[in-house]
Amino acid sequence: MPSPLGDKIRALRKQKKLSLEQLAELTESSKSYIWELENKDDPKPSADKIGKIASVLEVTTEFLLTESTASPGEEVIDEAFFRKYKSMPDDTKKRLRKILDAWDDDE
Repeated sequence: MPSPLGDKIRALRKQKKLSLEQLAELTESSKSYIWELENKDDPKPSADKIGKIASVLEVTTEFLLTESTASPGEEVIDEAFFRKYKSMPDDTKKRLRKILDAWDDDE
């Protein structure tokens, strides 16, 4: 029976439409390693690997490692948004802020 960690990795990988091979390549892992994480009862990934997987899947390591099997909540989705936002060019950030301001004015 897969672990909560394995269930989360599989669900997030499929949500992002990534194959085992693609996730393995993006995390500098082997396909068999990712398969083991998704399918073994008690996988023991290294901190480095879990960090790379979390980054690619755009969730926190804490989310992956908690026992909860719930899908990512609003907090995790917000974190992913802000991570993307921080890496955007300044002009894109400015346009987004204008959109949000206009949206706020409509309420």
